[in-house]
Amino acid sequence: MYKLLIVDDEPQILEGMKRSLDWEKYGFGRIETSETYEGAISKAVEFLPDLAIFDVCIGKYRGYDAINKLNELRLPSKYIIMSGYGDFKYALEAIRCGAKDYLLKPVDRTQLQQVVEKIIVEDLNGTLQGVERDDLDTDPVLGMRYDGLSKLTNRILLIVKAEYAQNLTLKSVAERFRMNGTYLGQLFLKETQMKFSEYLMAYRMLRARERIQSTDEKIVSIALSVGYPNLNYFYSHFHAFFDKSPSDMRRKE
Repeated sequence: MYKLLIVDDEPQILEGMKRSLDWEKYGFGRIETSETYEGAISKAVEFLPDLAIFDVCIGKYRGYDAINKLNELRLPSKYIIMSGYGDFKYALEAIRCGAKDYLLKPVDRTQLQQVVEKIIVEDLNGTLQGVERDDLDTDPVLGMRYDGLSKLTNRILLIVKAEYAQNLTLKSVAERFRMNGTYLGQLFLKETQMKFSEYLMAYRMLRARERIQSTDEKIVSIALSVGYPNLNYFYSHFHAFFDKSPSDMRRKE
């Protein structure tokens, strides 16, 4: 049985994460929580979790600092960072400390499930009934395995995953890498066969579809949550991508 540690300084978030998945179904027989940095370090050293989920902000401390500390202690745990901020610096720190993924709050259940399943199969050498390993290691838009993509492209995909709800552009991404936007766009297109803007739109559409199918949120709220302040623009892209309206998809699904 696996062991899970969830760290967040908000008790309601801890309870929500404990209920977000059927953890027992995935083989987690023990779940511990902590609201403090010190408590997280202590509990992690005490029971050696197979998976630990850290909020990026734990009071005045940072979740990635706690992960770096545990890495120094050579704990065998795998880590996920969650955050209410889409700031690139947090996503970058998540990469640096070796976190397996960076999830934005409110954490999307489907995304969390996919990440947990991937960690179980890829890192914990577990098995999942009816889950194919290739599916877990394949980008949902590109249909390509992550390990077949360059480090630069994987970093760009991580930025999109972390900040798709914001006003994200190729130019803003290129500035972070101190690269020319046109050149970066050409590299991305050559490797993925998609323009950056096309990938971003497709990723937003997939996230929107997940919310439409799994929640009762109003369409206008879903549009905002995936980076579309203009509802008409969202409807236009959604219909072009899925050949049906958001309302039709909700009724038929």
